[in-house]
Amino acid sequence: MTRLSVATASVPGDLLTKLERIAAAGFTGVELHEPDLTGFAGTVRDVATKAASLGLTIEILQPFHDFEGLNGSERKAALARLDRKLELMAELGAGSLLVESSTRNDSSSDPEAIVTDLAELAVRAGRVGCRAALIALPWAAHVSTELQALEIVELVDSPHLGLALNSFFSLSCGSQAARLRDIPGDRIFHVQLSDAPALEFDASRLKNHFGLLPGQGELDLPSFVRIVARKGYVGPWSVARIRGSAEDNRETFARDGFRALVSLLDEVSRDEPSLPRPFPELPPRVYPTGVEFIEFAVNEDSGGTLTEVLRSMSFRKERKHVSKSVELWRQGAVNIVVNSETEGFAAEALAEHGPCVCDMGLRVKDADQTVARATRLGTPEFSQPVGSGELDIPAIKGVGGTVVHFIDEKSNLHHVWDIEFEPVSKAEASQPAGLRRVDHVAQTMRYQEMQSWLTYYTSTFQMEKARIVDVADPLGIVLSQALASPDGEVRLNLNGAGESRTFAGAFLAEGFGAGVQHIAFLSDDIFETSSQLAAFGFERLSIAGNYYDDLKVRFGLPEDLVSALREGHILYDREGRAEYFQIYGLPIFNGFFFEIAQRKGGYQGYGARNAPIRLAAQMHHRRTKVQE
Repeated sequence: MTRLSVATASVPGDLLTKLERIAAAGFTGVELHEPDLTGFAGTVRDVATKAASLGLTIEILQPFHDFEGLNGSERKAALARLDRKLELMAELGAGSLLVESSTRNDSSSDPEAIVTDLAELAVRAGRVGCRAALIALPWAAHVSTELQALEIVELVDSPHLGLALNSFFSLSCGSQAARLRDIPGDRIFHVQLSDAPALEFDASRLKNHFGLLPGQGELDLPSFVRIVARKGYVGPWSVARIRGSAEDNRETFARDGFRALVSLLDEVSRDEPSLPRPFPELPPRVYPTGVEFIEFAVNEDSGGTLTEVLRSMSFRKERKHVSKSVELWRQGAVNIVVNSETEGFAAEALAEHGPCVCDMGLRVKDADQTVARATRLGTPEFSQPVGSGELDIPAIKGVGGTVVHFIDEKSNLHHVWDIEFEPVSKAEASQPAGLRRVDHVAQTMRYQEMQSWLTYYTSTFQMEKARIVDVADPLGIVLSQALASPDGEVRLNLNGAGESRTFAGAFLAEGFGAGVQHIAFLSDDIFETSSQLAAFGFERLSIAGNYYDDLKVRFGLPEDLVSALREGHILYDREGRAEYFQIYGLPIFNGFFFEIAQRKGGYQGYGARNAPIRLAAQMHHRRTKVQE
């Protein structure tokens, strides 16, 4: 069985609460951070008993530091500290002691003295049946790399002294995991997995930075895991971070850490025979092939506002639910569901958040396997009573309490519109505006939730992330993280907001939490679509004239193109020969809005350079409405 552990330091609450949360998330072990123990009001035996009752192994006690290279009375004091730690480990039933290489600049750099001290440490650990795992801190005084630590471990040559590896320390300075291939697997006692952005900085300054969960950064953790596994490592895989930040969501760290760790080990184990799969029954990550529908929860007033906007974009009401107050509006491959039921999940979402997107349907190969993977990784499954003639569509809970349903073609699920809905008579056949499909869905959340939802998406689905972008709102900064399936059929933007004064922050405040703030539809011809939208009275966001003066200079655009962009209030971006065009609708309930986009020449971004322009225009519109 794969041993999965997490540091207690990363989980909120008192020590017993931490253990409960860690066990509930699915971990089998813990790294016990000694300050959590020393600050605990109960006894050491209470902790050991609680861990055992929860099925948790105390894999390692940490940290023990500034031990080697001391002289005289200081050396005696360090040995006394060691003996106390070993007594504590025996009482806890902990397997290993994490020994950090000394950061004391006044300690001896004599290799023989360091080896002698760590050999004595190994002897004393062996006497009580424990092991010690030496981890090289990049900012340590003398032993700052894994290979230096390995040399010491091999010179000591004791079964009670080995290495602890941390992927953040090993990879964050641009090093390749391949340099670890010469470390024997039996010398590795403990492995911590932690991610980080791809940054260039002095390794001695690592202690001033924080780590991320596996998959949240840009380090090559799969290679790290693969090489360690090939060397025969059979110990625990642990989630440990260097330091938290104001953007962490400690409340969900245990759940997120379990999800990230299992997803990483599962992904590597599928093509690496030396690494056992953490859960053999876990289905692979899901390949989403498109957005099947987006559902809004509305009342009579907000429903009227929404359908008026849909009409102005040339959507047509094509079907009505056979027994509920639910309508299907359609254009191209875009299905918009308008739900004005007074009971059920949509009504609950309306009561909690006001008018909002309450549900999204994704097309997948196997809906049941999708739910099986998500729930095994800790995502709550969603279900509600199914009426006569209705399909039981597999679903899970998503961002901000929304629901994500899954539609596949192996069952009747893809016939849902024919089974549950009946056609409505059309008063007139409106000409489509050329909206072909959903281009992307933007979800706004608090900064603290952003990494949590990133892990949710990347561990469940085959989606790749772009680098986080800082978007300048006139009243603050919004962080934006883009995700996309390999073919771009499903694109998501996660927007983290803090200041309630920002446009995104106001959406969170007025909608009482995270949710979908805007939906972009894809057009093949933005100018033809713009003309059709104008004919149907679509109200679009007004863009300042200075923007178009700048466009002409920045990109060297011809005057006729700039004029057409200005007339249609269309924003423009270019990367090489690839181009992107955007039209924004006016915000409606709680700051929600629609976007129409066109991609040319393989453009993969989202017009990030235009975001401050769009936000300034939205804030101007907001202030104008307030003044009215």
